[in-house]
Amino acid sequence: MSGAAAGGEGRSGDRPAGRWSGWKLLALGLLSASSVLAAAPAAQAMSREEKRHLGNQVQEMFDHAYSNYMEHAYPADELMPLTCRGRIRGQEPSRGDVDDALGKFSLTLIDSLDTLVVLNKTKEFEDAVKKVIRDVNLDNDIVVSVFETNIRVLGGLLGGHSVAIMLKEKGEVMQWYNGELLHMAKQLGYKLLPAFNTTSGLPYPRINLKFGLRSPEARTGTETETCTACAGTLILEFAALSRFTGASIFEEYARKALDFLWEKRQRSSNLVGVTINIHTGDWVRKDSGVGAGIDSYYEYLLKAYVLLGDDSFLERFNTHYDAIMRYISQPPLLLDVHIHKPMLNARTWMDSLLAFFPGLQVLKGDIRPAIETHEMLYQVIKKHNFLPEAFTTDFRVHWAQHPLRPEFAESTYFLYKVSKVLQIQDMLDSRK
Repeated sequence: MSGAAAGGEGRSGDRPAGRWSGWKLLALGLLSASSVLAAAPAAQAMSREEKRHLGNQVQEMFDHAYSNYMEHAYPADELMPLTCRGRIRGQEPSRGDVDDALGKFSLTLIDSLDTLVVLNKTKEFEDAVKKVIRDVNLDNDIVVSVFETNIRVLGGLLGGHSVAIMLKEKGEVMQWYNGELLHMAKQLGYKLLPAFNTTSGLPYPRINLKFGLRSPEARTGTETETCTACAGTLILEFAALSRFTGASIFEEYARKALDFLWEKRQRSSNLVGVTINIHTGDWVRKDSGVGAGIDSYYEYLLKAYVLLGDDSFLERFNTHYDAIMRYISQPPLLLDVHIHKPMLNARTWMDSLLAFFPGLQVLKGDIRPAIETHEMLYQVIKKHNFLPEAFTTDFRVHWAQHPLRPEFAESTYFLYKVSKVLQIQDMLDSRK
């Protein structure tokens, strides 16, 4: 396997994706799934007791994490599990870029809002919303990642607002709620906007919540590059904020960043690099894959089409997807290549962030390669009991960390939903 991959063999052929409306994409997914699954012996479904047991395990895991955060760490951003103390930025040894997600805004609580409702913990959700409104300060003198703050804090506030409105309309709880989370989201959105003050429209990777970019107190604004995912993973939250508030500026800024990335794709391969100069638009890192640095750019293109119904997002995604399947997909592997020489592999290992890709393929309607990649990832997990942060083409550990990423679980969920098979791995094993 590793020899073939390193030599660039085994790449999939050109598979034109076409351009379909949302219902046709869904129909394609269901038809593709039925054709794949029809040839497979029926998998043994879980019993109700097994499903109940696993559901209880999920509840227990969440309760353990959430209750201990609230007891031992709140209002800090994170719980340090070994010392059972809150991690407060500036008071603990720096972890480098990882700490850019911490803004002294009770990150874990905001991140958990919609999950509380998904798990039917409406009383805990109501209490959590009251704490966010009462305690969270979005005006701290602290430099944060625009990317992380968008997906986790802005997204968390918008998700919390959405479910708060839903619960209020049901007449059960949240009758007092008057859009406070949305007001906070709008406040945060305006704090992020100065990051887009570049000639390209691509955002700076970091911003000071209190002082923005340009003032001497900001301690940021000198960066010249950002990753493609960092610049291209804004449209869902920013568009939702615009649609909720009527302030179009947020969606306009996020669209401009996506437009610039699209224009800067390598035209002969239709691939994008990992990092780009935010002023000149020159690619700094010219390797291309579906993992770290690029991953959610592709994800947000397709999901922006689903959310907003704009055909241009689907057209761009399909163009990129054809390129991915032609060059990066080396079944069952997904290996980085050079954007100018896409038949040349850039490395012979993969990172765990690409585990989102089978789920995205399901959303697109390309089921068979989704199953192939999902199976490959599952074999890595079976070998090591977890998905290493990076692993080689012969499934050896390249980076041994395992930061509890959710991408593989999401892809498994998407495959389950499209196939209606409760034990996906049994079905895959039966095809060997």
